[in-house]
Amino acid sequence: MKAKNGEHPWGDMGQLILFLCFMVVWVGDSFFLRISTFGSAYLPLSIRLLVMVFVMIIAAYLAKSGLVVVSHEHRHAGVVATGAFRYVRRPLYLASLLFYFGLAVSTACLFSFGLLLVIVLFYDYIAGYEEKVLEGKYGEDYLHYKKKTGKWIPKLKSISSNA
Repeated sequence: MKAKNGEHPWGDMGQLILFLCFMVVWVGDSFFLRISTFGSAYLPLSIRLLVMVFVMIIAAYLAKSGLVVVSHEHRHAGVVATGAFRYVRRPLYLASLLFYFGLAVSTACLFSFGLLLVIVLFYDYIAGYEEKVLEGKYGEDYLHYKKKTGKWIPKLKSISSNA
């Protein structure tokens, strides 16, 4: 299987499979089995929902900004460093991870948190693969971008210089 546009060859299929697994586990345990949701007794629903909404708002911003930038600037040659890409190198992947985290927090489903760990490892693996491809394609420009932009968490220096 050949990679397209520098993406990992199994990236899209892996993301789809993990999404389906996560949803089955989250819905199944959160609303039917309730085996691993005992943590919800210790953390009030209002707090869990507040965290979920906050995380989902950040995820929506990252997803929208990332998609707009990619759809408009991806056709141009060079490193994309605008929109959400100013803050993190993988805003679309981070948006997905925050989405999963928000759902897991909303019901305090420990099985979902366990699966989220697997999902984070997978996303980190495919992001690492893609970054090597981008380093090969864009060389010093991409290495400079990497130095000033966090992979998953924004670098504080980068944020203050963009403000």
